[in-house]
Amino acid sequence: MERVLSDANGSVQALYLHPVKSCAGIALSRSLLVETGLEFDRAWMLVDAHNQFVTQRELPQLARVQPSLRHDDLVLRAPGMLALHVALDRVESPLQVQVWGDVVPAWDLGALAAQWFSDFAGQPLRLARFDPQHRRLSDRRWTGAHEAQTAFADAFALLVTSTASLAELNRRLALQGDAAVDMRRFRPNLVLDGLQAHDEDHIDRLEIDTPQGVVELKLVKPCARCTIPGVDPDTGVQGHAVTDALAGYRADPRMDGAVTFGMNAIVVRGVDHELAVGQPFRASYAF
Repeated sequence: MERVLSDANGSVQALYLHPVKSCAGIALSRSLLVETGLEFDRAWMLVDAHNQFVTQRELPQLARVQPSLRHDDLVLRAPGMLALHVALDRVESPLQVQVWGDVVPAWDLGALAAQWFSDFAGQPLRLARFDPQHRRLSDRRWTGAHEAQTAFADAFALLVTSTASLAELNRRLALQGDAAVDMRRFRPNLVLDGLQAHDEDHIDRLEIDTPQGVVELKLVKPCARCTIPGVDPDTGVQGHAVTDALAGYRADPRMDGAVTFGMNAIVVRGVDHELAVGQPFRASYAF
């Protein structure tokens, strides 16, 4: 039997944008919400010689590629490399790329970007941009009646975590004798403050007050975790302490026992509203 509570509330503690899939993120004070999530989130992606997506699963050193957004371009910096500037309003040739089971239209960013990433990674790579004319839909088994869109994210527009969940993980890491970690390991878009640890697992609807009106998000699927949270975002070195700690208490029966942390979310209303750190939210729980 389902029981719905509507009295949980708190505030947005952090916003993170990840322009290039599997490269480092950017902590923002505010961000425009669009149909596919935060504007420019996972709008770019690296592909191999077969146009298959490439992530930190294969190349953990991608964690050290640090983006920044300026008015006209995306700037990428990495150890030992000169900065790469990618214009926001220019692309080169069209191509088809694969992200998980989806083959989608995209745009190649050209030889200079390809050489930059290939030199850094030590293998041939190309930088692709999502075609904004294409509607890549999330799995209706999880979104139900909603035709929810995403760009190059794994499957959904947004990833939601909480400060309390990270605190609980760090408590367990300390019991293992391991160092605390920060939220960059989990690559969320929204971090919520005011919840109990892993309360986000049970949120159905999240309403956030913005100057333009209410943003409504629906949390639809637990985020099953691979090896990426084990990558140190400062060094790009793969470890196992985080994975070991999560395995001890985060096996999720909703995901056939996979280890989860955070919830995938879709946009129900509030496109073109501006999200900001400090905005209050209300959560409706479904049990």
